[in-house]
Amino acid sequence: MAKPDVLLLTKADCHLCMAARDAVSRVSAGLGLEWREQLVDNDPELRERYAEEIPVVLVDGIQRDFWKIDEARLTRVLQQAMAK
Repeated sequence: MAKPDVLLLTKADCHLCMAARDAVSRVSAGLGLEWREQLVDNDPELRERYAEEIPVVLVDGIQRDFWKIDEARLTRVLQQAMAK
């Protein structure tokens, strides 16, 4: 079973980011996966690329969701990634 790389991109003082953290944490924990968080505030390239979409969830480097994280969709994406 593959372990997908789950990365949540956030920025400081972001109310949507707090909710996204909770959602990613719940989904990942339910599947026995770890996840990472990266602030875009100190990374000009990421900040420019995702400026209007934060928070963003990347799975194996592919953008899978942004703004309000859909837990059911994230669960499906991670289950598919784990099945590879």
